[in-house]
Amino acid sequence: MSTLREPAAELLAWYDRHGRELPWRVGPAARARGARPDPYHVWLSEVMLQQTTAAAVRGYFHRFTTLWPTVEALAAAEDGRVMGEWAGLGYYARARNLLKCARVIAEEHGGRFPETAEELRRLPGIGPYTAAAIAAIAFDRPETVVDGNVERVMARLHDIRTPLPAAKPELTARAAEMTPRARPGCYAQAVMDLGATICTPKRPACGLCPWREGCRGRLAGTAPELPAKTPKKPKPVRHGIAYLARRVDGAWLLERRPGSGLLGGMLGWPGSDWVEGAPEPAPPIRAEWHPVEAEVRHTFTHFHLRLALVTALVPMDRTPARGVFVEPAEFRPSDLPTVMRKAFDLVRER
Repeated sequence: MSTLREPAAELLAWYDRHGRELPWRVGPAARARGARPDPYHVWLSEVMLQQTTAAAVRGYFHRFTTLWPTVEALAAAEDGRVMGEWAGLGYYARARNLLKCARVIAEEHGGRFPETAEELRRLPGIGPYTAAAIAAIAFDRPETVVDGNVERVMARLHDIRTPLPAAKPELTARAAEMTPRARPGCYAQAVMDLGATICTPKRPACGLCPWREGCRGRLAGTAPELPAKTPKKPKPVRHGIAYLARRVDGAWLLERRPGSGLLGGMLGWPGSDWVEGAPEPAPPIRAEWHPVEAEVRHTFTHFHLRLALVTALVPMDRTPARGVFVEPAEFRPSDLPTVMRKAFDLVRER
């Protein structure tokens, strides 16, 4: 852009002063002293950050890297333990792919991450964005890294009014034009930080932006409305029943969901199918069931869920048709995915 003087250099100078301090990041001062990012930390954080905020990820990242400090340690972990620690982050296919990827790296790559985006894309669960981010941030490859923050910055900077998702190719092309060969890892993080802290979705702080002078969206007065987005179709509402059975000794009846599909591999309450009409009752054990005068409401990517709850107290000699009883000492509500933990919390309150 002719109105911007060395835009990458300007942004990097801003990043050197104002970049966020994040537990998975090696900041510009440390990099200048020769420190380099741990590819394991970069990969783990990027997977966790998909559809999730940095604030929400901090605790999970600390816990994972404490329990499994290397990719080899994660590869050797039990699936159920990893899924339990992931509970609450959502999008559980990411956790399944995390384990698959860790095992491929440990078994086929000697515990070392490939350094190019092309090689990284061959690993389970690593798409174009994540591959570019790891290659740039961990290995300083001049890859174009485009997440939601970068799309917003590019749309405003270049006054691109085509709605998303149709605008993605143009936004990516603009981002590629601006990606420097010097310090590409710091530059990728700088653009993301700019979007997260200055060029925010609402009320962007244009007066603090290092690119304000050449920002076409600011000059045109369109910046706050960009990027434009194609209206989404309303999400359907599905209904289901969750069965919370407790044995007289305090054990809870739980089942692990199939490895594929929604909440795959996670512990949860046995229940009916989730359907748009009335769900078909599917009690997992013979018992006197009592409805709870409350329902769980939860939103997934493609639908809203309304979950009716029923409870029962069952004797010691009763055998379930589905699931297993988990002893009180082994039951951790934190291992449940959010929707299942909501059900537990509602029942416990009542």
